Amino acid sequence: MAHNTATTSDPVAEREVMASLDDDGRTERLIIADTTADGAWLSVPVSGSASLREWQ
Repeated sequence: MAHNTATTSDPVAEREVMASLDDDGRTERLIIADTTADGAWLSVPVSGSASLREWQ
């Protein structure tokens, strides 16, 4: 995984990203979205996502 190298002058530094778990009763999904850009989000089944311990 690449490290975030954004500086305060980069437009990327002004992004706001949020994550949420959505359980609609069929499949629990992890949703990650950039709230500063339209259409900048992704959704994956929780069973297909990595745990934090796997990234340490």
